[in-house]
Amino acid sequence: MNIVVVGTGYVGLVAGACLAKIGHQATCVDIDEEKIKNLKEGKIPIYEPGLSEVVKKEVASKRLSFSTSLKDVLDQAEVVFVAVGTPMRRDGKADLQYVEAVAKEIGQNIKDYKVIVNKSTVPVGTGKEVTDIIAKYYKGSFDVVSNPEFLREGSAVEDFMKPDRIVIGAGSNKARDVMLEVYEPLDYKKITVSIESAEMIKYASNAFLATKISFINEVANICDIVDADVEDVARGMGLDNRIGPKFLKAGIGYGGSCFPKDVNALNQIAGTSGYDFKLLKAVIEVNIKQRLLVIDKLEELLDQIKDQPICVLGLAFKANTDDIRESAAVDIIRTLTGLGANISTYDPEAAEQAKEIMNGGVKFFDDPYEATKDAKALVVATEWPEFKKLDYKKVASLMANPKILIDGRNILEPEEMRKLGFKYVGVGRGKL
Repeated sequence: MNIVVVGTGYVGLVAGACLAKIGHQATCVDIDEEKIKNLKEGKIPIYEPGLSEVVKKEVASKRLSFSTSLKDVLDQAEVVFVAVGTPMRRDGKADLQYVEAVAKEIGQNIKDYKVIVNKSTVPVGTGKEVTDIIAKYYKGSFDVVSNPEFLREGSAVEDFMKPDRIVIGAGSNKARDVMLEVYEPLDYKKITVSIESAEMIKYASNAFLATKISFINEVANICDIVDADVEDVARGMGLDNRIGPKFLKAGIGYGGSCFPKDVNALNQIAGTSGYDFKLLKAVIEVNIKQRLLVIDKLEELLDQIKDQPICVLGLAFKANTDDIRESAAVDIIRTLTGLGANISTYDPEAAEQAKEIMNGGVKFFDDPYEATKDAKALVVATEWPEFKKLDYKKVASLMANPKILIDGRNILEPEEMRKLGFKYVGVGRGKL
């Protein structure tokens, strides 16, 4: 099939490349001329394992191409995926201006039947809104479909190619059949529902996973009080197949482009619908509070933060990505610099992105050992495998007393670290 994907961010670029990989003719469209120029030259704007190889291979096969003009490529398209950003507004709602702009452009230029696919994460009711915008300009036949993405940054290509499920929200049998044809090469579970149900599935899924994270973080905080180890608790819980082990990893909270935005958006949807989603409000509150625990522990162990040399390992919101959106590490660094600390930091992929948004008081290093030199406290803020493999005996020799180690992702062994001379503090690993 001939498919156009509007937007070349995490979702759009992965979708376009993978749709080409499964045999379709895919064209990715973006108004950013520099980005499209770079993509045509094989330069990928994001760090995502495996994506560069897929893009280069599919461009070489001529199944994947790029354009800055939706109008120029719309006629040839049978299906148009809308994968533009829906950032969170100040009030917590999803900002739909980019989705609406694409819908208007489609309406002004469409000439025959097409399936328009909302791939962006959008509130319930957006499918109808997009339909109304297109219909304002085009009186012919078309369908709008909701096809939410469930991609994890760091494993997005694999998630697209081997999905847990493919959700298709369609208002007509014709649109449903077209979408089943799009995904026919992927022999995985496909469910067809109403557009509104598909839109809700996305928000509900992410909100539930965020709830699991906030729940285990609350359990971790109790573990610190009663001298239990949350890693053991989570392992015992996860063996119950009704619960499962995923997203029961205690730490300094969730971040990224999806969870914070989607949880807040669902809370707003509930509010505007007249429903008080108390559980979701608690999930949000716990996540904010969890980041501040690192500050509290540092203040307790250092007596004061001002002028203290502190190293933060990790800037990305999670491992295997360079995305710093809603990153707990970034929030912690901003709080520490606001309190007058002298921050050194290292991240294998996200440093350049962080430099663009950081003010003074932060020194960036290309080597993790250099970053830890002379620091009195070390905060592990991102679960990069590299950080687990560091020579912590060497790290201890480079640091200054009191050699505080805040393991914000619980990737290190407490007793091993203490034997090396660290004042080790994990999240829910028991009393000091």
